Amino acid sequence: MTWNAFFSNPLVQVVIVIVVAYLLNHFAGRFFKVLVHRIMLKHRFEVAADRKKQEQTVARLFQTMASVLIWLVASAMILSILNFDVAQIAAGAGFLGIIIGLGAQATIRDYLAGVFILLEGQYRVGDIVTLNGGGVSQQTSGVVEDITLRITKLRDLDGTLNIIRNGEASIVTNRTFKYSSIVIDIGVGYDSDIDEVEKVMNAVGVQVAEDERYAKDFKETITFLRVDNFADSAVIVRALGKVAPARQWDIAGEYRRQILKAFKKAGIEIAFPQIVVHTEAKK
Repeated sequence: MTWNAFFSNPLVQVVIVIVVAYLLNHFAGRFFKVLVHRIMLKHRFEVAADRKKQEQTVARLFQTMASVLIWLVASAMILSILNFDVAQIAAGAGFLGIIIGLGAQATIRDYLAGVFILLEGQYRVGDIVTLNGGGVSQQTSGVVEDITLRITKLRDLDGTLNIIRNGEASIVTNRTFKYSSIVIDIGVGYDSDIDEVEKVMNAVGVQVAEDERYAKDFKETITFLRVDNFADSAVIVRALGKVAPARQWDIAGEYRRQILKAFKKAGIEIAFPQIVVHTEAKK
């Protein structure tokens, strides 16, 4: 058998098309990863992790689009090799697509929403987000494990994997975009010296910011902000800080731990619910 006869065999041609399509798909994925990485290096990001997240999501979008295009072309070539009328199939597919499209509007909406999520960078792989489907009872929170054009996968604190259709996320709350804020509310007794409270809270903020475990994560030291409210049994004071994405919980926990010890040492009472009863002495 000559080489010409070998390559004229339809089965051989089909195998060649599949192999070439597979290789193109593989190298396209690597190509877009490198391309997106180089493009993202030209943009300034406040946090290096943000660039990495954006790279992953944008590269995944281009990889998906390239993969779909490659396999569509490969399928058309295989049908042509097997002597199917590609034009007639395309016409029939177009008619069938209209019928399917009428019943698949929700799926189309999911894909369109997925495109905007990825292009606009609403959230990225690794972000901690809350997706709202239209009501408080439909809120889902977790770490974004994967984003495709149709769905988003969230892993919650219990380890449960939640799969949300992109078109259903009407409200997106991103808790780790560029930076995260620490908001600490503490109730102190009404007889506390507020100036002393402010001094101790600021000192603890500096102490935590200088801790080698957290120093690199701080953007703004936790400092006394204001007297926020007069509650029934306490004066509510608020402290505010700014840290790297997703570090607010650990750092806030350490701040509370240190403030508890510092208040005790300074004789500042952390208020608790209490009732004062006034009695009238009998005459």
